[in-house]
Amino acid sequence: MIPRTTLEQWAVLNAVVKHGSFSLAADALHKSQSAVSYTIKTLQAQLPVEVLVIKGRKAELTKAGEVLLRRSQQLLDQANSLENIAKNLAQDWEAQITLAVDAIFPMDILYQAVEKFEPISDGCRITIVETTLSATEEALLNGQADLVIATNMPPGYLGNIIHQVNFIALTSKDHPLQQITRPLTDQDLKQHRQIVVKDGGIKRTQDVGWLNSEQRWTVSNFTSSVAMLERGLGFAWVPQSFVQASLDAGTLVPLNLTAGKIRKINCQLVIPDIDTAGPATRKLAQIIEELCR
Repeated sequence: MIPRTTLEQWAVLNAVVKHGSFSLAADALHKSQSAVSYTIKTLQAQLPVEVLVIKGRKAELTKAGEVLLRRSQQLLDQANSLENIAKNLAQDWEAQITLAVDAIFPMDILYQAVEKFEPISDGCRITIVETTLSATEEALLNGQADLVIATNMPPGYLGNIIHQVNFIALTSKDHPLQQITRPLTDQDLKQHRQIVVKDGGIKRTQDVGWLNSEQRWTVSNFTSSVAMLERGLGFAWVPQSFVQASLDAGTLVPLNLTAGKIRKINCQLVIPDIDTAGPATRKLAQIIEELCR
C-alpha cells in the first residue's frame, strides 16, 4: 500500500504542536499560514481519527493525536537518517567498517572510540573482530579488515604506534612461587605450570613469551587465563588492563623475577590500503589515535 499521508504533513503537524499555533509554525517552516492550515486540514481528512483541535488561539493534540505524533516523529527521524546516509554515500562514506583488534589492546579505549564515532556514523555499521597473535596479521594480509590494531607488522605494511601494553608475570598470592623469598630465575619457573593463550591464527601459529615450563596449559583468551591464575593453577604473563582489579585486590601478585617481570608490547594502528580507505575509516582511525594520545 502507498501511504495516504506524507512526511511533509507529519512534519507540519510536529511544527504546529511544537510552536503552539499555525502562525508560529508557518514562521518556523518558512511557509504561509494558509499553506500550514491547508496541510493540516488535508492530513485530518486522510485519517480516520481527529489529531488536532483548536482551543481559542492554541492548537492542541487529541489523545489519538498524541499517539500518532510520537510515531510520526520516529518516521521523520528515520527519513532524516536516510537522507544523511545518502549524502554520505555520495561522498563515498562507507556503509560498514570491519575493525580487527588484537586482544591485548584495552577494549575500554575502543569502546570510547566507537562512542565518539556513533553521533557522526550516519548508518555506518561497525564490526569488531577480536584476534590473537597471528590471527591479527592474517586479517591484515587477507584483506579481512578495513582497520587493524596489531602487535606484529607484516612486511609491506606501515602503522602508527598508538599504545604500549605491559604484560606482567603473575600468580595467585598463595602460589608456591610466591613463597620463595629470593628473586626467581627461569629454573624456578620450569618447575611450575605456565598458562598461555592460544594463537587465533589458521595458517600458522605463534608462541610468544617464555615457554620453557615442563607443564603448560593453553586457553583461548586472557579472561580464562586470569581465572586460572586466581585459582592458583599456574603462572602467566597477562596484560595489565586485564588484571588491574585483581592486582588492586591482592588476589594476584607479580612475580619477583630476576629478569622479565614486565614485557612491553607496542600496538600499532594500520589502515591496510590507505589509498582506497573511505572517510568513515579514516575518521574512526583518527578518533582512536586521539584517544590513545
